[in-house]
Amino acid sequence: MRNYGQHNALLCGIRQAKHAWIVTIDDDLQNPPEEIPKLIGKLEEGYDVVYGTPHEQQHGLWRDLASTISKIALRSFMGAETARQVSAFRIFRTELRDAFSQYQGSFVSIDVLLTWGTTKFSSVTVRHEPRILGRSNYTFSRLLMHAVNMMTGFSILPLQIASLLGFTCTIFGLGILIYVLYSFLIHGSAVPGFPFLASIIAIFSGAQLLALGIIGEYLARMHFRTLGRPTCAIRNMTGQKVKNGNNDE
Repeated sequence: MRNYGQHNALLCGIRQAKHAWIVTIDDDLQNPPEEIPKLIGKLEEGYDVVYGTPHEQQHGLWRDLASTISKIALRSFMGAETARQVSAFRIFRTELRDAFSQYQGSFVSIDVLLTWGTTKFSSVTVRHEPRILGRSNYTFSRLLMHAVNMMTGFSILPLQIASLLGFTCTIFGLGILIYVLYSFLIHGSAVPGFPFLASIIAIFSGAQLLALGIIGEYLARMHFRTLGRPTCAIRNMTGQKVKNGNNDE
């Protein structure tokens, strides 16, 4: 009924799938469907998820940079080697969706959700053709936001970074205090200079604001969760009808 994003749409389709395997592929067909048998062959070796990794991606510099940032964010969930192979062209066993059947958050990352059901990931090399028609909706800013959503929606890493930053600033502050006391007791004079004082204040204020910003991101996600915003909204499905809010078919 509206665009909730690619990963939300994929989750909707995954929950409606009827067969043993699920293949996801972008509609720009930069990954040719003829490459699907390669993924199937690797899956039959005993893996649960297989990604189609392109020989060479046909994207621009900024898109490649943003994709790299997203994969860095995925490393904490999937491991460095697996995260490097992640792509939208994937095959996995339908039974994996049982691991995230109760997930109702509005921020969705299919790759992260798959890690809830298995650790058996692999990849095969596939062709990646130049895009013929249209332009990708994944701009640098959107991919960067997707990486932020993954980190704040499925990980406590940003909070740990904020705690580490606060601890580091505390140690730094104690070091400055010791230096000031040493200068006063040994040399009989205070540390001179407004720039010194202003720099210290700026460091601590910046650290506090950064920590508050990270905490605010998590509070925002809790707020959206309490709103009950759905992962998607379906108008109708092929072969059957969906009831609306008035219980009319």
